[in-house]
Formats: sequence, structure tokens, C-alpha cells
Amino acid sequence: MGEKVRASLISLRDLLATAWPIVLVVTIGFIVAVQFIKPAPPKRVVMSTGNDSGAYYAFGKKYAEILARSGITLEVRTSAGSAENLKRLLDENDEVQIALVQGGVDIPRPAATGEADAGAATEPPPLLSLGSMYYEPVWVFYRGDKDLDRLHQLAGKRIAVGAEGSGIRGLALQLLSANEVPVDAQHLLSLGGLKAAEELQQGRIDAAFVIAAPEAPVVQVLLRSPGVKVMNFSQAEAYTRRFPYLSKITLPEGAVDLVRNFPPKDTVLLAATANLIVSDGLHPAIQSLLLQAASEVHGQAGFFQHRGDFPAVKDQSLPVAAAAERYYKSGPPFLQRYLPFWAAILVDRLVVLLLPVFALLLPLVKVAPSIYSWRVRSKIFRCYGDLKFLENEIKQDYDPSRKLEYLDRLDRIEDTAYRRNIPLAYSDLFYTLREHIDLVRHTLDRLGKQERAPEEGGAAKA
Repeated sequence: MGEKVRASLISLRDLLATAWPIVLVVTIGFIVAVQFIKPAPPKRVVMSTGNDSGAYYAFGKKYAEILARSGITLEVRTSAGSAENLKRLLDENDEVQIALVQGGVDIPRPAATGEADAGAATEPPPLLSLGSMYYEPVWVFYRGDKDLDRLHQLAGKRIAVGAEGSGIRGLALQLLSANEVPVDAQHLLSLGGLKAAEELQQGRIDAAFVIAAPEAPVVQVLLRSPGVKVMNFSQAEAYTRRFPYLSKITLPEGAVDLVRNFPPKDTVLLAATANLIVSDGLHPAIQSLLLQAASEVHGQAGFFQHRGDFPAVKDQSLPVAAAAERYYKSGPPFLQRYLPFWAAILVDRLVVLLLPVFALLLPLVKVAPSIYSWRVRSKIFRCYGDLKFLENEIKQDYDPSRKLEYLDRLDRIEDTAYRRNIPLAYSDLFYTLREHIDLVRHTLDRLGKQERAPEEGGAAKA
């Protein structure tokens, strides 16, 4: 029983001695793989939208409900509009990493402070686009008997261009400037939303810029207000050439009210897009989850779009995130189609982590038996080296007076081999070595007899 335990321990020791280089290589591969694996996605992210009565805020709340199904908390914060959203995204001390931003809003660039930073102003900000979510029609409501179809006709009139920090204000100023309408505080008023609608209804202003969906309360109110008209952009095609972030859309006849046939004819409008913008440090898995939520929220048909038109890449003001490009090309990530979000992320991380480990482990496991066999055989082969050296010495320079020394050296070789830790499976090597040791002993006996033969013959003659 003790011999069996000893043999088992010997085999285990040889196995461990063979395995440690493999374990070392695999461990190094594991450590290298860890450097390339992305950290797990955060459980909480923050989104900046708009005022709590606006569409951006409502859509943000819908995103939050959808992300909550996957265990992600989306905190939705109100803001003054797109300009403030961008400032929050670019503020390193702000938690906001996601925002809805209207197309055409000026994106702040870092200011150059010296020669070393001279090129900083031309570098793109650390922001990425997940695409456009829906059209935001540019409504220009006005009062008057005369039909207007060009913005330069508003020169000299009192115009509501939106509150400070809102997306509509920046766009309205760009469009009015392009039409050489004087941009001054006397004629351009910082009013927006229902307040602007009330002022226009009461005749205290002449026109108002509004960016909102047809279903928005401010649009519905103005469309049904007596004496208030909506401008039909006769030069819409020219605007889309000059301002690439704008699109030409058509409000079909009767789309607002079929019974009263309003509008009474097709009305051409300009439209910006609401873009989902993220900081470039937002985890790709969260980006993918946001895109899935956006498809659910914005993928339906509407006044200006067919089913499946959005989300899409329509505004190229910012680089499109790699996760978004993959999503628009092939849909959600493969694992997220069939597994819960947390499980898909876990499997994805494990694949990235274990694939290089297995790539190293498989060839090493294949050569492990050969390494193990070599280690065991080398213990006997070292004895063979001593035996061969002794045999050559005997054959080439045999000294009868050293026979006892030769025999003693053979015994030591045999004893050394016996004390080698040889697993039972390789015991044949040990016994084969003993046979070869016996062959050398027989050689010594034969040489000894040859030496004694002449002596005995001489004694007989004498």
C-alpha cells in the first residue's frame, strides 16, 4: 500500500513539474487579455433633455423605462435646450453622458490658448452621434392677410425666436441672417413655446419660430388659431443645399384635420433632426441599448416619416459611434438578440477574456504529454550517459586492477536509477537499464576471464 502511495506521489510531482510552465504561459495570456477587456457597463447613466413640458424630456422618460428592463437606471435631467445639453456633455465635471440635441446647433470647440494649442480649435469635440431620432419641423407661424413663403418677407416684423439656450433660437438666427433680416433685440424677441403662441394670438408679435412635432400643444394651438398661418417654404430645396443638417418635408393636405381639410394644401416645411449625442467615453453596450430603445420609441410611422425611417444617420455634424454604425448595418449585437442584457454582457466579456487563453492552452495541452514523457525519460537517460561513459572506458582502456572500481561504479549507477522517481507507467525503462548494466557486468567478467586465461596457461606449462 505504501509503495502505491509513493508511486502516486511521484506521478503527481512529475505532472506538476510538467504543468507549471503551461500554467505560467496561460496566466500571462490571461493577464494580457484582461488589459484588452472593457470594464462592465455602468448601472446608472445621466441624460440631459429639455424643459419638463417638451418632447425631449418625454422621450427621455421613455428611454428610461426601456433601459430599466435591462437593469440600467437612466436619470433624466431637464435643461434649457440643446445648447445647454452640449455644454453639459463637454463639461468634464458634469455627470451627463447622453443628450438629445437639435441639428444645426453650434457645437462648442476648445479655444486655443497658445502655440501649443493652436490646432485645438480645429479638433472635433469628444462627442459621438448615435444618429437622428426624428424630424423636427421648423414652423414659422405668422399673422397677416398676405401669404408669405420666404423668410426675407419678415424683415421689420416682431419675431419670437425662442428662449436663450434653446435650439430653435440658434437655428432661427441662422436662417434670418441668411435672408438678410436684421438681427436685433428690437425685432427679435426671446420668446418660445406657449408663451410665444399667446403673444402671436393676441397680435403683440407678428411671427414665431417653433420647432416641435405636429402633435405638440404649441403647434396644435397655433394651427387652429384664427388669423394665424404657417409659412410654406418655396425655397426649401435651396435651404437643404446651404444647410446640410436641414431636410425638406411636406405636411400633407388634411394631415392635421381631415374633416376641415387642414391644411388646405400640401405645405412644404424645413426640418432639422433631433440627434442622440453621447460622450465618447460612454460604454458601447449602453450605446447599443440606447439605440434599441430609440428604435422602439421612434421607429413608428408619423406625419413626416414611414415606419422604420428612424433612427438613422441624417446629420453628419459629429462622428457616428462605431456601435451605431454596426447597429444600422446589422441590428443589435448577436448575443443581445437572444439573451438578457446582463447575460449577453457577461458572455461577451468571457469570450474576450477566455478566447486568447484557450488559443494558448490548446497547443500547450497537446504537447504536454510529450513534455511529461521527456521529463520522466530524461531521469533514466542521465544514468545511460554514465553507463555509456563507463562502458567506453572499459572497452578502450581496461585495467584489471580497477575491476572492483568498475563494479562499484556500476552499482552506483544502478542505485541512482533505483532512487529516481519513476512513475509505474515508465518502470520498463528502469528494468531495461538494469539489463544494460548487467551487460556491462558480463563484459567485465569476460575481460577478467581473458586476463586469467594466459596466467592459468603459463602456470600449467610450468
